[in-house]
Amino acid sequence: MATHGPRLEFAVGAFLLLALASLLVLALASTNGKFGFGHDTYPLKARFTNLGQLRQAAPVKIGGVAIGSVADIQLDPVKLDAVVTLDIDNRYNDLPSDTSAGILSNGLLGESYIGLQPGGALEPLKPGEEIAYTTPAVDLIQMVGKYIFGGGGGDKDADASTDSSGDVPAADVPATTDASTTDTPTTTPPSPTE
Repeated sequence: MATHGPRLEFAVGAFLLLALASLLVLALASTNGKFGFGHDTYPLKARFTNLGQLRQAAPVKIGGVAIGSVADIQLDPVKLDAVVTLDIDNRYNDLPSDTSAGILSNGLLGESYIGLQPGGALEPLKPGEEIAYTTPAVDLIQMVGKYIFGGGGGDKDADASTDSSGDVPAADVPATTDASTTDTPTTTPPSPTE
């Protein structure tokens, strides 16, 4: 029976401590340093017709800087809009009342987040108030489908007045005289400085 020396026990202990420390760093990084013990945030609400891929705990950003997160997503049973509750950091409690919110994404396949654009109003949004100006998420699959299959279409009345080259039909063009058949010379008017 072999006995383990103190060096091997020390190495195993150091490895376990290193593994626990790296798990702690990962947990701290995934929660942005907040464990939810003390809430130094205030709620705001925003109403959207289309959330896209927005999920709970998605960041809320101004100019690319995270200032909060999505706390809750509910469906309004009367208007059938998505009502999103935002937890905004108390340091940013003076957002103007005409702040707008839009659902954006990090790149083509990145995560969705809410981007806020502060306005110029002097009165700030109070906790629990609803952001009045919102922009829904853009459905990229639907846009690509319209582009590929020609579903974008234009005004059919405007299309009827032009031919395939985009020119106005000859019947709508006023008649002009051919300069080669008339005997009148063409002259240019004098400039105003003469």
